[in-house]
Amino acid sequence: MQILIATSNEGKLREYQRLLAGVPGLVLETMATLGVKIDVDEDRDTFEGNALKKATEVAAATGMVCLADDSGLEVDALRGRPGVWSAGYSGADATDASNNAKLLEELDGESARDARFRCVIAVVSRDGTPIAVAEGACEGHIGLEARGTHGFGYDPLFIPEGEEKTLAELGPERKNEISHRAVAAAKLVRLLNQKR
Repeated sequence: MQILIATSNEGKLREYQRLLAGVPGLVLETMATLGVKIDVDEDRDTFEGNALKKATEVAAATGMVCLADDSGLEVDALRGRPGVWSAGYSGADATDASNNAKLLEELDGESARDARFRCVIAVVSRDGTPIAVAEGACEGHIGLEARGTHGFGYDPLFIPEGEEKTLAELGPERKNEISHRAVAAAKLVRLLNQKR
């Protein structure tokens, strides 16, 4: 089975090769390896909506079975924000640093800091029909300051449940065991193997 991942990021390709290794005969490609560039406006208000939209549009443009994901951070005290707007939380020119600074500012003085990373992965057929949709979450809370140099995004602020270190302090091996994407991918492996 050949699946195109709706990304040009080779790091994401390597991550999915590891996460989906439990699907026999699976061959993964990226838009970069195929020389394809497709920009999809992720304007849906749910992670599932964005993942399905991205996978469907890329499948339609390439004629390939396509996998896409959408993920972000949900903070209970902020009524689920930043959510689907995690990447651009601090504005049009958002960076990881500016997003983290805004999050800390909005949570200043807040003692209830429960949060979760959530990911939805969608795989659609060449004609855009959903083949499998899997969701994963990593529960935890937001720390008082950024710590750690591994990871990206909100990783320096997010402390997973049962851990004392942030995701950015834990490093990639531990993160890949407990991350929202790893949980969703494990479910996806089961779903894809059932459809073989």
